[in-house]
Amino acid sequence: MKKRRVKKGPILILFLLVIIIIAVGIVVVLPKKKNSDTTSDNTKPKTETKKVSTEKKDEYSLREGEELIGKTKTNMHLTKYQGAYYVDGVMIVNKSYPLDSTYEPSEPYKEITSDYLYGPDYLDKTVMEKFISMKEAAKDAGYELKISSGYRSYKVQVDLYNNYAARDGKEAADTYSARAGYSEHQSGLCFDLNGTNKDFLETPTGAWVNEHAIEYGFILRFPKDKEGETGYNYEAWHFRYVGEELAKKLYDNGNWISLESYLGVDSKYE
Repeated sequence: MKKRRVKKGPILILFLLVIIIIAVGIVVVLPKKKNSDTTSDNTKPKTETKKVSTEKKDEYSLREGEELIGKTKTNMHLTKYQGAYYVDGVMIVNKSYPLDSTYEPSEPYKEITSDYLYGPDYLDKTVMEKFISMKEAAKDAGYELKISSGYRSYKVQVDLYNNYAARDGKEAADTYSARAGYSEHQSGLCFDLNGTNKDFLETPTGAWVNEHAIEYGFILRFPKDKEGETGYNYEAWHFRYVGEELAKKLYDNGNWISLESYLGVDSKYE
């Protein structure tokens, strides 16, 4: 009886198909795993970058000798440095943040030789130079600008405020005059322009100043209807130097934002 020969062809083909299927499966699975790892690796740096960016935004470099007091209502850094308060580097002088009685501009336009002194010549040098530039531009446009009150020392402000308080009473005086140490004039960063006319900005000269002051870094310090923020009556003549960048932010198309509102601070006597 002859033995039946088993055909090897079909079995071999089946065996090869199994090997091919296994090999294809390995090739398909491996790239997916690699892509998953790549996506994970690419995601991590993005998260870390955002974290670093957030941390940098909150950084504030203290000057040597500058003391960090805390944060304002707008999350800015409140500090004290050489007898004055600052918010993210911007000096603030009002009813809540006084200057030391000995404070005077560190770089005045002309040397301060007495502790009883006042006048535009003793303003901060940068402020005076910016004013001169603005004055020349105003003259070219047909307008005349004059500082009627500039720097005032602590002792000068003592006499000035006491005279107003004696005449009108302390409560009334506090609405338009600063007590000694609380006057921005002592900082050398501000001035009264062309007298004390409450309608100054409605004059052609005042309208020109209101529009162009920001080009020289000046702001209207006590805007209309902002008494609850600044602590003082509206003063159309009082301008303060803060630099061009901040001045443009506060201008608000002529509807001035108060410095207190922007910095997130109050202006109230204790």
